[in-house]
Amino acid sequence: MIIVTDLYKSFPMGGQTLTVLKGVNLQIQRGELIAIVGASGAGKSTLLHIIGTLDRPTKGTVHFDGQDLFQMSEGEQAEFRNRRVGFVFQFHHLLPEFTALENACMPALIQRRQQVEIEPEAIALLQEVGLGARLHHKPGELSGGEQQRVAVARALLQKPDLVLADEPTGNLDTHTGDALFAMMRELNKARGTTFVIVTHNDKLSAQADRIVYMQDGQIV
Repeated sequence: MIIVTDLYKSFPMGGQTLTVLKGVNLQIQRGELIAIVGASGAGKSTLLHIIGTLDRPTKGTVHFDGQDLFQMSEGEQAEFRNRRVGFVFQFHHLLPEFTALENACMPALIQRRQQVEIEPEAIALLQEVGLGARLHHKPGELSGGEQQRVAVARALLQKPDLVLADEPTGNLDTHTGDALFAMMRELNKARGTTFVIVTHNDKLSAQADRIVYMQDGQIV
């Protein structure tokens, strides 16, 4: 499904160049649930962002179902992100003026799907993550864990082929984090959704189909 080839990423820093990714090669099969682990600064999040076209590589390619993602126009990349990829970050990035239900619906509304069509799907997902009683609360009225669960529901609403999750349980208590991961595992098995999860949680990474270890910008 995804083929990462000879991937490099460098950033200018104080008149020098910081190379974060140093020739990463990785293949991800459709339907896998992969955990990417490693120390802070190893390049895990940078790799995730490039796979999701949130950043561009300095060198190398990422192919998704045979298509070179960085030969796409910006508009095509935006369409790719909206239709085929769900994102879950450590920080929820919810829109503060909208309710939990409206935030969960947002990717489908951007795609111009009808609200009457998508609301039942969004409500079902929010109930599944334990927020059935909080549908009409705004982010400021939710706890950090509740806000993150809204973000997960938002990522899953479009039934994406791929979910990229960067420390999705990092701000959750153990029970909620375990339940969230169990839901991801269930969706992975039931729908065939591919998950690539960056995590420091050894208990969760041990449940993945495969663990990818990164160190100093390389897979080891």
